[in-house]
Amino acid sequence: MGKDITPDDSAPIEPINLREALEERYLAYALSTITQRALPDVRDGLKPVHRRLLYAMQQLRLSPEGEFRKCAKIVGDTMGNYHPHGNQAIYDALARLAQDFAVRYPLVDGQGNFGNIDGDNPAADRYTEARLTQVATRLLEGIDEDTIDFRPNYDGRDMEPVVLPANFPNLLANGASGIAVGMATNIPPHNAAELCDAALHLIKFPNATVEKLVEFVPGPDLPTGGIIVEPRDQILEAYKTGRGSFRVRARWESEDLGRGAYQIVVTEIPYQVQKSRLVARIAELLQQKKLPLLADVRDESTEEVRLVLEPKSRTVDPILLMESLFKVTDLETRLPLNMNVLTKGRIPNVVSLRQALREWLDHRLEVLVRRSNYRLGKIDHRLEVLEGYLIVFLNLDEVIRIIREEDEPKRELMKTFELTEIQAEAILNMRLRSLRKLEEMELRREHDKLTEERKELKALLDSEDKQWKRIGDELKETKKTFGPDTALGRRRSRFDEAPEADLDLVEAMIEKEPITIVLSEKGWIRAIKGHQTDTDTLAFKSDDRLMRAVKAHTTDTLLVFATNGRFYSLPANKLPGGRGHGEPLRLMIDIEGSADAVEMMVHQPGRKLLVAGTAGYGFVVPEDEVVAMTKKGKQVLNVRGADEALVCAPATGDSVAAIGENRKLLLFPLRDLPEMPRGKGVRLQRYKDGSLADAKTFSKKEGLTWVDGAGRTFTQSAEELAEWWGERAQAGRMAPRGFPKSNSFGPRFNGQN
Repeated sequence: MGKDITPDDSAPIEPINLREALEERYLAYALSTITQRALPDVRDGLKPVHRRLLYAMQQLRLSPEGEFRKCAKIVGDTMGNYHPHGNQAIYDALARLAQDFAVRYPLVDGQGNFGNIDGDNPAADRYTEARLTQVATRLLEGIDEDTIDFRPNYDGRDMEPVVLPANFPNLLANGASGIAVGMATNIPPHNAAELCDAALHLIKFPNATVEKLVEFVPGPDLPTGGIIVEPRDQILEAYKTGRGSFRVRARWESEDLGRGAYQIVVTEIPYQVQKSRLVARIAELLQQKKLPLLADVRDESTEEVRLVLEPKSRTVDPILLMESLFKVTDLETRLPLNMNVLTKGRIPNVVSLRQALREWLDHRLEVLVRRSNYRLGKIDHRLEVLEGYLIVFLNLDEVIRIIREEDEPKRELMKTFELTEIQAEAILNMRLRSLRKLEEMELRREHDKLTEERKELKALLDSEDKQWKRIGDELKETKKTFGPDTALGRRRSRFDEAPEADLDLVEAMIEKEPITIVLSEKGWIRAIKGHQTDTDTLAFKSDDRLMRAVKAHTTDTLLVFATNGRFYSLPANKLPGGRGHGEPLRLMIDIEGSADAVEMMVHQPGRKLLVAGTAGYGFVVPEDEVVAMTKKGKQVLNVRGADEALVCAPATGDSVAAIGENRKLLLFPLRDLPEMPRGKGVRLQRYKDGSLADAKTFSKKEGLTWVDGAGRTFTQSAEELAEWWGERAQAGRMAPRGFPKSNSFGPRFNGQN
């Protein structure tokens, strides 16, 4: 039988409310996660694990000029002394600080396999070595000079820094990311030289706005480069609020292979995208036939990124190919910005760009004051000792006598020469070799030098302007060290504008090929490859014939105008092929049983159309207003009763010609017709009986043109047609001699029969 572990009934039992206990303990856990794990400090931009790593490496004296040490030793010291949270977690943090593709300004100089941009893991910590970089030494600069506070470590046996002095804008320069309880942070890396410029401006103009600071810091500067295509107003808003995102695209170029062939080469990929996964995803989409413009993808990377993308054919537009890839792959990503940091060392806050720089500068001011006071204390102590030494040289024989003969020489020295205890102790510890004449001269020089330095430090501590000037000088030195003319400081990410947002992905996925779209009078439609010039060879059903033949491309949108006044839009690539007689148009659009097609044309954005019905009413409509990719189309010209839509022609020039079934012709200015998206319109021409036969627009300067039944073109000038000019809604006069008996001006659109 095991030992009875039933609680003693006589022991005091404290009842606890379960809800209160859970709330209290979960809150403690949440606060610990926020302050001790996930969120960086706004002053040095580090989380506790990174701060402890750097401090442990400094204690090991792993300077940039010194030797490398095994990462296992560094991890062991960090875990044993400061961060008891497991070797692997610490080593992962250490390895990331050494990855130049993950950190803009690495804080650890690694030797060995620290992983790569493909997502491969670093080698085990026993195989890799590390030391600090110049950037890390700037973060630690002055840490032993009372510049920051220390606190007991986890077991109280040692002390660790609360924050680093941070003579480098690390929070924004290297960025940070982390997920706490109920909050997260995401700060992309920035260019250090640009941050120094913004900080210098903020020192000079403390009330500077974010709009002004963004002129110095235009956006992130990512370790892997890439192109930022986020609009400037969105970037500005993100930096104002501390929340937003940035669209980042891969950098690419087109390589000419000769004979019209080319290939796309991607040289930079978006930040935090694993190259191997990116290539695998593109290959997967290729197999699923979701990238019809792409033929193959190859990874030819060495130390530099080089992804080769082969187009399906040489006729594929490279911009359209890349736009199609940006839509569905990680060649374009959105980089979040959530500047959630710890201010005052313990308060989570979402800060703006200005506030982040302000907090860092205020920290640098505090570091400068504390460091100056520390140095001042050291100087005062040394001056006190030096003054004691100088007394020795002035009364050397008496000092020697007191030391040799007195039982308590320290007390006697203090009494005889009015020395302090510190001076007396220093004299007693002085070596005999220091009593030579040369040493006295050196002591006087040192005393004068320290006196002058003390005077400068006092002046610095008494003037805030001088303090800010000193910080400004430090910033200028940092900018020089990491400036745009250095390999590390040169900006890697560039800015550009993305193509228009309404770029049609469907169109981008279609290979552009010439076709001829044929519509018969019975409503059968088909698309024949190539631009057919001889329509006489086209075959139709026995009781059918050609109505319209339009030259187009597979990327075009086709507009069909019907007798019910509706416009229908059809993608040209979805039309049936040229074999046979095609398919009925009614299967593709919901057109009323009594309605028929009147006109067919290729959509041209920005063009205007003249539309009119048999009753003689019409108006001008922008062509962009008639496009609707639905089967029901879009109602544009309102018709009633027996009236039908009849005319759809380009609205160009400055005049209108209308002819009725009674062969009366009327010419009037185009400005008399209204421009509207939908309606009945106004009367073009008046008829006693009959209806409108045709209408078109033309330029008065060039004259009116028509085509007869034999295909011959005739043009008459405005002077020759002077008697037909009038006002809108008049009846007109009989058409001139030679006008076609069909009462038609001929084809209304170029490229169609």
